Amino acid sequence: MSLSDSDREIVTGELGREPTRAEAALFENLWSEHCAYRSSRPLLSAFDSEGEQVVVGPGDDAAVVALPDHGSGEGETYITLGIESHNHPSYVDPYDGAATGIGGIVRDTLSMGAYPIALTDSLYFGDFDREHSRYLLEGVVEGISDYGNAIGVPTVGGSLAFHPDYEGNPLVNVACVGLVSEDRLVTAEAQEAGNELVLVGNATGRDGLGGASFASEDLAEDAETEDRPAVQVGDPYTEKLLIEANESLIDEGLIESARDLGAAGLGGASSELVAKGGFGAEIDLNRVHQREPNMNAMEILLAESQERMCYEVRPENVERVEAIAERFDLGCSVIGEVTEGNYTCTFEGSEAQRASDDTSGEQSEPRGRETVVDVPAEFLADGAPMNDLAHVEPEEPARDLPDVELREAFETVVGSPNTASREWVYRQYDHEVGVRTAVKPGDDAAVMAIREARAEPRSADGSSGENRETGTGLAISAGADPNWTGAAPYEGARAVAVENATNLAAKGATPLAAVDCLNGANPEKPAVYGGFRGIVSGLADACSALSVPVVGGNVSLYNDSATGPIPPTPTLAMVGTREGYDAPPTRLSGEGRLLVVGDPVLAGEAEPELGGSELLARFGGSDRFPAPSEGAPEFVAALAAAANDGGTLAVHDVSHGGLAVALAEMVGEAGARVDLSGGPTIGTLFGERAGRAVIETTDPEAVHERFEDVAPVSEIGEATPEKTLVIETDAGELSASAEEIRALRDVLERELD
Repeated sequence: MSLSDSDREIVTGELGREPTRAEAALFENLWSEHCAYRSSRPLLSAFDSEGEQVVVGPGDDAAVVALPDHGSGEGETYITLGIESHNHPSYVDPYDGAATGIGGIVRDTLSMGAYPIALTDSLYFGDFDREHSRYLLEGVVEGISDYGNAIGVPTVGGSLAFHPDYEGNPLVNVACVGLVSEDRLVTAEAQEAGNELVLVGNATGRDGLGGASFASEDLAEDAETEDRPAVQVGDPYTEKLLIEANESLIDEGLIESARDLGAAGLGGASSELVAKGGFGAEIDLNRVHQREPNMNAMEILLAESQERMCYEVRPENVERVEAIAERFDLGCSVIGEVTEGNYTCTFEGSEAQRASDDTSGEQSEPRGRETVVDVPAEFLADGAPMNDLAHVEPEEPARDLPDVELREAFETVVGSPNTASREWVYRQYDHEVGVRTAVKPGDDAAVMAIREARAEPRSADGSSGENRETGTGLAISAGADPNWTGAAPYEGARAVAVENATNLAAKGATPLAAVDCLNGANPEKPAVYGGFRGIVSGLADACSALSVPVVGGNVSLYNDSATGPIPPTPTLAMVGTREGYDAPPTRLSGEGRLLVVGDPVLAGEAEPELGGSELLARFGGSDRFPAPSEGAPEFVAALAAAANDGGTLAVHDVSHGGLAVALAEMVGEAGARVDLSGGPTIGTLFGERAGRAVIETTDPEAVHERFEDVAPVSEIGEATPEKTLVIETDAGELSASAEEIRALRDVLERELD
C-alpha cells in the first residue's frame, strides 16, 4: 500500500508534516475510489433522493424508508435498504468473497437498528460455456448460500447474467432489506463528546488488509494468488450472534450510534462515525481484542476482519453492553471515546512493531506509547479531492441483423443461460426462513409479508412495545442487463429502471424507493467513463420520472482485467408496496384471454428494434436499442392496478429474451395458443423493449380500460388447459410442450449438477 504523490502532497500540506505510515495507509484506503467515490461523486447529484417516505437518505450505512400503513394502530414502520459490491474479492476467492459480501451488507442493516429480513444477489459472470465462469458461479452461490442460510436471512431475489466481458472480473452485488420501527432507529452519526467507542464482535486479525485500495484498482493477471490476503474470511455463526446481540442492545436503548466495520476496517468505521457528527476521537489500539500476536498499528486499523461493529455508548451503559456481548459469546473492547478534537490513535507495541510503523525505515528505540494517528476526522473521512476525467460518448450501432429461422431462434434464446431457469441457484438458498416470503424466487418480484411493527415505543424500563399487523406486502426486484447497457448505456440504464418497476407492478405493487450499485471499468479510460456517465444519467432520469427516490447505493469502478473492461452495469434494487400479501402468479391458469400491454410493435405503432437482445448476443449482429416509452410511469401505475383486478389470473413482465421467453416461462400446468400473424415475427418475439407485460384475464375489457390513453393493448390469444405453447406466425406455426420448454430452460441444472 502506498499513498500517491499528489495525495501525499495534499495531506502533508494539511497536516504541516509528513504522515506516519499508519496515517498514510489510512488516507490511501479512505481516499480510495472504493471509499471516497472520487470519479463518481460528481455525477451522483443527478439522483433524486428525496420524498415524503424517505427518513434517512444517502450517506449512512443504509437508507431508511417509511412504509405506508395498511393495518391499524399508530406509529410508523420503516424498512432499511442497502446494497454493496464484492467484485474483486469474489474473483480471487469466490466462496469467501461472496460470503463476506453478504455479511457486510447485513451489518450495514444492523447499524441502523434494523433486523435483516431479505437479501437479493445480482451476479454477473463470463460466458457460461467457460469452465472458469462455472467455477466462479458455483463458488459464489455456495458462499451466499452458506452464509445467508446460517444467519437465517432469506435470499429472495436477484439476477444472473453471463457475458464474455466479465470473464476476468465477475460482479457480485448484494442488497439487504431490514425492518425497524421509528423508536429503534439509530444512525452512523456520533452524538456527543465523552461517549465511549465500543468494539463488539470477532477478534481482529490480519485478513482483508488493504481491501479498500485493492477494490480500487484493476485486477492483475496473478490476482488469484497475489491478492488473496486482501480477501476477508467470514464466520456466519458469529454474525448470527451479532445480529441477536444487536437486537438486545437496541431493545434496551444502549446504542447512540453505530457503524459496521467494512472497508478500511476499524480506521474507516470509527473515523467516519465521528466525522459525520462533527467530532474527533481518542482510540487506544492496544485495547482492540486481537486474534493474532504482534499486530502493528496499521494492521489493527486497516484489517477488514469480519463480524465486527463499532458502537457509540454512554459511559453509564458500557457495563451493560459488555454483559450482553458476553451473553452472546462475542468479544468486546472499550477502545476509546468521542472527543471535540482530532481523530487520534495511540499504540504501544514491541520494538519490531514500532519499527514497522516508522516511516524512516530505521529501527526504532523503545519510546513507550506513541500517537500513530493525529488528523482532523473530517479531512480523513471526506477530504479526498474529486477526479476530473475525460469522457467519450458511445456511438450508436449500425443495423446488422442475422438471418435465422424461427425454430432455431426460439430454441437458442429460450435455452440460453441468460434466460434459463434460475432454480439451480435459488433452491440452494433458504428463501422461506423468517416465514415472511409470500411470493418466492422465480417470479418477477419477491413479496415479503410485513406482518410485524412496533406500535408502541420502548417503555421506561427498556422493554419493547407490542407488535401489530401492518397488512403491507413488500415487493422486491433487483438486477440489470449488460446486453442492454453494453449496447446503449443511457437508454439501457433507463430500461433497467423501467424493468424493475414493471416487475413490482406485475405483483400489484407500487414502487417506493431504490438503491443502486453502479459498476464500471477503469474510469481513466475516456470511452469507459463515457459509458459510466451514461448509466448514471439513464438510471437517474428514469427513477426520477418514475417518482422513485434513489436513497442510497454503491459505486464499484476499476472492474478491469487482462481480458478487458466489463460492460457498464447499473444494478438496481427496487422495492414497492401493495395492500395484502397475495399477488397474481406468473404461470398461466388456462382459463383466460392473453393480452400484451405496452408493446408498440405488436400494436403496429413502431418497428422492431433488436439492439441489446439475447437473440443478437447468440447469433451476432447489431441494432439500435429500443428506448423505453416516455409514458413508463403511467404504464407502471396501470399495470399495478390491473394486477389487482378480480379478473386477472396471471401477469408476467416481458424483458430478457423478449415475448418468446415470457410466454415460455408462463407455460406449465397450462398452455397458450397465440396468433402473431400479420407482423414481423423475429422482431415481435425477440425484441427486448422494457415496459411490457403479458396478462391472462377473464375480463379483457377491464384491461383495455386500465390502459386507455396509457399504453397499447394487444389481444394475442388465450390460455389453454393443454400444456403446450402454440404460436401462429407468418413464418409458420411454432409449437413446444411444457416438457420441451423445461428441457430447454434447465441448462444450468444440466451443466452444473
